[in-house]
Amino acid sequence: MKAKQSKKALITIAITVAVLILILLGYSAMEFAAKNSHSSGEIFLYGETHSVKNILDKELELWSSCYHNDGIRDLFVELPYYTAEYLNLWMKSDNDDILDMLYQDWAGTALYSQEVLSFYRQIKAEYPETVFHGTDVGHQYDTTGKRFLEYLESTGQQQSELYRLSQENIEQGQYYYQHSDSVYREKTMTGNFIREFESLDGAAVMGIYGSAHTNTEAMDYATNSVPCMANQLHRKYGGALHTEDLSSLALNTEAYRTDTILIGGKEYTALYFGKVDLSAVLPEYQYREFWRLENAYDDFRDNSTTGNVLPYSNYPMVVETGQVFVIDYTKADGSVVREYHRSDGNTWQGYFTTEEFVVE
Repeated sequence: MKAKQSKKALITIAITVAVLILILLGYSAMEFAAKNSHSSGEIFLYGETHSVKNILDKELELWSSCYHNDGIRDLFVELPYYTAEYLNLWMKSDNDDILDMLYQDWAGTALYSQEVLSFYRQIKAEYPETVFHGTDVGHQYDTTGKRFLEYLESTGQQQSELYRLSQENIEQGQYYYQHSDSVYREKTMTGNFIREFESLDGAAVMGIYGSAHTNTEAMDYATNSVPCMANQLHRKYGGALHTEDLSSLALNTEAYRTDTILIGGKEYTALYFGKVDLSAVLPEYQYREFWRLENAYDDFRDNSTTGNVLPYSNYPMVVETGQVFVIDYTKADGSVVREYHRSDGNTWQGYFTTEEFVVE
């Protein structure tokens, strides 16, 4: 009798141990999956040159992978909070009225591009569960921002978190444009990003921002005095942040057209490589345009320089030592400032740069 009871007890213990092992194995498997899954609070940040079709196509490819393969739904973008919330309303609508209004508000910026419009339409068509998160200061606060507050008021949402954050975002934009404070913008973008990211309780996200904000070792673009957004995020999140710069896809291998530029009584063949938007980074400017003067280096190699440098990464084409460039800056008031730059092979803060020289 005792032998039977002992045998029964052993069987019971064996079953219990087996169950515990299965539970522990199951937990370990789930823990391993969590640690190795893109749903464990990772940030995939991609740097771009704005409104370039090659880059937008690549970003759609990357978002498709995040969306279908990793189950990511939250897309962070270099837009104001209220603009992203408007896009979220548009994603649920059966027409493009909201997107069309936003597009008109973007006139005069790099976003005012058919390629950008197509990018958002493709997201709505192919990735309908996408949720946008805008973390920039309040650009277009007097058009998009004002209209979004009016929408919230008309739907009785004055006491909502949406309303409070939209108001705060408008105030951020007002301060930024009144003071042209790029350091404030970089810090604010980072703070807004952290707030949105941490509200998601550990979900993985993808982000698309100008490459000036996505280098984990870089300082801010305008003043080089504070860490840029990705640099600040890396200090907080460490290895959970993954970055890649896509801006090389924007480099033009061929000029758009050939012009002639007269300098000091001599005509030079000038290859035009297009314009780069500056409005979001330097609000006192709209954009700058680039020409490369052919066979001009020897004529200007001894001209005195001003100390004003421009890293190669700011050019829309490949820059090589021994070249001369003409750069026109169009300001917010429509006036144009012209600079002449030379590539002598010099570096600044570890970056190859051109330097402005004086033309008599």
